[in-house]
Amino acid sequence: MDDTAESGLDTPADERTTGDLLQDDDSFVEGMNRWRATKYIAPFVAIGLFDLVLLLGWGLDPLWGFMILPPILFVSVLGWIAFRTGFASDRV
Repeated sequence: MDDTAESGLDTPADERTTGDLLQDDDSFVEGMNRWRATKYIAPFVAIGLFDLVLLLGWGLDPLWGFMILPPILFVSVLGWIAFRTGFASDRV
């Protein structure tokens, strides 16, 4: 019995590419859902935009108010991509 970490990697079944693994996984195709990703990210975008409107309503200079908009959108897009591609799910 070999205790090395590479002991089971010599079989041809383990030499599959990522494309082969994803093609055979039906749950991954179900996880790639734009509408589901949009539903999960929409509350965070709404909270961020509400925060922006609240700051501008308090009389903050619009330049400073809109400086928080790019991070809100950037993190929202990253979250959308994570949910869209299934990166946020448990893929053991």
